[in-house]
Parts: sequence; C-alpha cells; structure tokens
Amino acid sequence: MAARKWFSSFFPTVKAQEEEDIVDPQAVLREKCAQQGHTSALWEKYQACNERVGSRSQTAETCVEELFDYLHELDHCVSKTLFSKLK
Repeated sequence: MAARKWFSSFFPTVKAQEEEDIVDPQAVLREKCAQQGHTSALWEKYQACNERVGSRSQTAETCVEELFDYLHELDHCVSKTLFSKLK
C-alpha cells in the first residue's frame, strides 16, 4: 500500500469523465434509409427470394444478388450524409 502512495505521488491518477451513451450515426442512418422507397423495395425483393429458396428442399439458387443490390443501395443512401455527422 505504501508503494502505491509513493507511486501516485509521481504519477497522478486521471479518471475519465462520464459521457453520454455514444450513438453510432451509421446505424441511425441505416435504419432511416432502410425505410425509404427504393431501398425498402429491394429489401422486400430479397425477402421474397429468401422465402422462395427456403421453401425448396433442393435448389442451387441463392439470393446473393438481391442481398448485394439491397446493401449497395443502403450504403449509397447512408454515404450521402454520414460524413457530415462525424466529429
């Protein structure tokens, strides 16, 4: 215990201030963009493909193209305003 006091006399203890919960602006923008017209339509197209593929027992079809289309549009929408919200 004495060593700790001696050590702290040379190196003061710094405590972090409590901060508000940090909200990820990208997550907020993704939620907002996901509800917009074209992005929402691509999500529905992806879901329909997923249901179609899931209902079949043997199929070579995947929904990768629909997923990539949706994610591309979502990222495009988010990128328009994301960088203006970063600190």
